[in-house]
Amino acid sequence: MGGMAGAVRSLGQDSSVIKQKVKPGTARRTLRYAIPYSGLLALLLVVVVADAAIGVVNPLIYRRIINNGILQGNSGLIIHLAILAALLGLSGSVLGMAQTYLSSRVSAEIVLSLRTRLFEHIQQMPLAFFTRAQTGALVSRLNNDVTGARIAFTDILSDVVGNVITVALILGAMFVLSWRITLAALVLLPLFVFPARFWGRKLQGITRESYDLTSTMNNLMVERFNVAGALLAKLFGRSQEESKSFKEKAARVSDIGVKQAFYARLFLTALLAMATFASALAYGWGGVLAVRHLMDVGTVVALVSYLSHLYGPLLGLSNVQVSIMTALVSFERVFELLDLPPMIREKPQAVDIPAGPARITFDQVSFRYPSAPEVSLASLESIAIPDKRTNSTVLENISFAVEPGSLVAVVGPSGAGKTTLTQLVPRLYDVHSGSIQINGIDVRDATLNSLRDRIGVVTQDAHLFHDTIRTNLLYAMPTATDEQMRNALCDAQILDLIDSLPDKLDTLVGERGYRFSGGEKQRIAIARLLLKAPNIVILDEATAHLDSESEAAVQRALEKALVGRTSIVIAHRLSTILKADEILVVQSGTIVQRGTHAELAAQQGIYAELYQRQLSTSDVAGR
Repeated sequence: MGGMAGAVRSLGQDSSVIKQKVKPGTARRTLRYAIPYSGLLALLLVVVVADAAIGVVNPLIYRRIINNGILQGNSGLIIHLAILAALLGLSGSVLGMAQTYLSSRVSAEIVLSLRTRLFEHIQQMPLAFFTRAQTGALVSRLNNDVTGARIAFTDILSDVVGNVITVALILGAMFVLSWRITLAALVLLPLFVFPARFWGRKLQGITRESYDLTSTMNNLMVERFNVAGALLAKLFGRSQEESKSFKEKAARVSDIGVKQAFYARLFLTALLAMATFASALAYGWGGVLAVRHLMDVGTVVALVSYLSHLYGPLLGLSNVQVSIMTALVSFERVFELLDLPPMIREKPQAVDIPAGPARITFDQVSFRYPSAPEVSLASLESIAIPDKRTNSTVLENISFAVEPGSLVAVVGPSGAGKTTLTQLVPRLYDVHSGSIQINGIDVRDATLNSLRDRIGVVTQDAHLFHDTIRTNLLYAMPTATDEQMRNALCDAQILDLIDSLPDKLDTLVGERGYRFSGGEKQRIAIARLLLKAPNIVILDEATAHLDSESEAAVQRALEKALVGRTSIVIAHRLSTILKADEILVVQSGTIVQRGTHAELAAQQGIYAELYQRQLSTSDVAGR
């Protein structure tokens, strides 16, 4: 039955994969991953050969039991040979389990190595990569493609190699016993293979449809089960419609599962019927020859036993090209991503930025967003369209300095390039021309770890992991003690709230921190920044979407966070930056004004207009 199951799995694979072209050298590169496990592979080969040999020896034992035992009345020989057959059968079972374990172990180790490398490589990709690539496509590479490679690799290691050896040994033994009956049995094979391949294509189509339907159903669950999706469904009163939609999709998945099981069973039934028909032929023809004393009875039984184990492996080998191509295509899709070089790289001679007071210098910095081919793959994007931003310069000739311990604010209309400017400091992007220096060291010449250790960032939408407060804080400093975490929470003006919770630091924050308000999430994010203790702090509109009370609490926390640190603050509300050492007004990617609040408010320009507009709005709100 193992050979038959392998044949069903083989025919269920998508045969359209054969039409795909893989890059030259993919097979060689794939095999390189198996080199560290050559010892296990050699042992696997020995086990496969031994298992196949046992399958060939047993029918010969049955032949001797009949010819030399039963027909000769030798009961002692019958008992000895029966015990030998039982021991060989038990050995075959043990070898079968060993074969499964070894092939699975080798493929699992290869996939672990591949998956780990892929995860590490994706983590090294620049921010621009993640703004284009679909998260689902990346997850698919790590899960589906890598798992597909493992399954195909296991099939090739175990089923294909095992089938080749089994078929070779069985046909060899059958030809020795009776070449005429063997040829007749092989002539019958096409009568089954062609219908089986037809059913196989049906099964392939059903399998593809099953994957698509399951993906659609899973996508519906992911979108509706996250906080935002669930909230939208409730606010619009769409719960019943959502349930109906899910039921329809789940019903289609259920129906396709029934059809898939039916076709798989139909194939197995046909395979068994073919083996039965071939056995009947062998019994009929061999029986006539035995009656005429042209063949002994034991040989007839041995031939029938061989035939029952022949058709499954033969059919599996008929689809070996699909198994091999499935493995190569899966590996190639993984290699395609591994071969995409990260735009942000650390130089071999990179130097550490020492801890301590930091001076930031922008020297004639210009920047444009990288094009899609520079950072991503079309296969990772649901709709690969040109990015209109890539041909235009986002920042042009930006020059300024932030002295140690001082605060520089960046203001301007939406889309002016404020956030982009701050993202260049920790090298989320690289400048197109000019340079950014920290204490005289170009950030492109610095080690990435030291650069990012020196910089802390709080954005307007602080991200918290779906885990405990403790875990979210330890992300900044894994060795932090409870006392250090409590001090950070105290300075972030949120310790009292945390202490009031039943689980305190072990409170689950929920997906994206939904169990806390916007201001509370921001203060936890500030506590995380304080634990990191960076020399440079970047705030990207950290209070933009908060109410007045939350903004006041966050502002008090920020005052603690900014003390003694070099700071760049993007401000939406100008009231938060009145004490800034310098304010830069950015418009269309250039600095159009700079100075203190008093200096800029006294001038005619964008800053004065923004300030007067916000002042008027606050007056109206106050009334």
